[in-house]
Amino acid sequence: MPTVLLVDDEPRSLDAMRRTLDEDFAILTAGDTDAARGLLELQEVDVILCDQRMPGQTGVEFLREVRERWPDTVRIVISGYTDSEDIIAGINEAGIWQYILKPWVPDHLLQTVRGAAEARHLQHGLARLDLELRGGTRALRAKSQGRLEQARRSFDFERIVRAEGSPLDALCATAGRIARHDLSVLVLGESGTGKELIARAIHYASPRQTGPFVVENCAAIPDTLLESELFGHKRGAFTGAVDDHVGLFQRAHGGTVFLDEIGETSPAFQVRLLRVLQEGELRPVGSTRAVPVDVRVIAATHRDLEADVRTGRFREDLYYRIAGVTLAMPPLRERPGDILPIAERLLADVAAELALPPARFDADTRAVLVGYPWPGNVRELRNEIARALALSDGTVVHAHAFSRKLLAGQTGAASRGTDGTALPASGTLAERLEAIEAMVLRETLLRHRWNKTRAAQELGLSRVGLRAKLQRLGLEDTHPRSAFGAPPRGGAAGGPAEPDPRRPLDPAEELL
Repeated sequence: MPTVLLVDDEPRSLDAMRRTLDEDFAILTAGDTDAARGLLELQEVDVILCDQRMPGQTGVEFLREVRERWPDTVRIVISGYTDSEDIIAGINEAGIWQYILKPWVPDHLLQTVRGAAEARHLQHGLARLDLELRGGTRALRAKSQGRLEQARRSFDFERIVRAEGSPLDALCATAGRIARHDLSVLVLGESGTGKELIARAIHYASPRQTGPFVVENCAAIPDTLLESELFGHKRGAFTGAVDDHVGLFQRAHGGTVFLDEIGETSPAFQVRLLRVLQEGELRPVGSTRAVPVDVRVIAATHRDLEADVRTGRFREDLYYRIAGVTLAMPPLRERPGDILPIAERLLADVAAELALPPARFDADTRAVLVGYPWPGNVRELRNEIARALALSDGTVVHAHAFSRKLLAGQTGAASRGTDGTALPASGTLAERLEAIEAMVLRETLLRHRWNKTRAAQELGLSRVGLRAKLQRLGLEDTHPRSAFGAPPRGGAAGGPAEPDPRRPLDPAEELL
């Protein structure tokens, strides 16, 4: 099945094109040209559809670069009427196969992409024949091997970000051993813990690494359509089936199928899936002929499948078929040592995506990150970092840029100093109450950027009373005000100044 890359900064436009084309093509999407380059580096693409008006770089400029680096890809640009002259002028230079004017018609878009895919197929066949005639088969193999090596490096177990001595060390070691054997794997864990990441690492460490790796989220598709998506259907099998559709299992022949959230499937679908796994063949919807398939299945779920088996919600025979080996991905709250290494990687990635200079966390920020339980795991961590980076003025991310939920949800780190001292696990009632008091004071001060007047007003204290508590708890000098970027005080004395409590909050601060 040809692969089509859609590049558009408008999510609605991307979704509309994807829905128009996903029956006939494997679809990749990118919201900007940087993301598109990353996909082209990792995967071979047959056709690119790119919007002309993109932030930072026009579609013609990007396709000109594509022509130089990936000349075999068929290039199509989509534009409004006002851009036609620019596109016509750049057709030869960018090697644009065709351009489509907005508003596009779904049937016309589909036919255009089909024609482009056929042209790509013909072009690829002619090029392959030419290489073979010239004895260039080795070059093709080298190119394929190069892509495989790049994917293997990108998804290696060692590239999974974690701290030294992380609980993931033992899990990755086990996954690496079972990857060599053609066993089904069940990955358990909460959403955002990296279940797909470990599945990809298993695939690229296995003998099936040269085959496809396909992914389907079983919870994202209605059960009536899931069977067709995985096993395919014949033309006329149901209303709307205007063409034959090759399912994901057939596309993944010789490779790996990753079924995410398999615990959300219905008992009726579980029966069909069990039959496919047991017999190694499937029957597309509406077909009378069985098709053999050779795939390795890695399934994942956030549910307790053993409990679902006991209640009859999940079939016991299917459970034992998919759970040849079970891996449990621990949530972030159970591996706090991994939070900072992951946060540092996410900070670099988000800064690059937002076209911002490299940034770093200050000491308070690092303590706050470790002190939050992260119920949403890595996805929530990424969202908070993206928000904080967008609200930061410089290259240092301060704690006050995080959401109030994160600052108020500290489980101990808000009372830590830079040495990482947390709430005591033992001690007298007075000692524990004092530690909780320190946590509340520090969290409030962080949100108000160390403005003692505002913090005192919120806590119902006088400024003098707040200062006395800070001195008693050893918090008076734990954070210099200058670290929050306070403007310097005028006059001969200089030095950092505390924000004026009478100044209204700006929109960014109101979010806090």
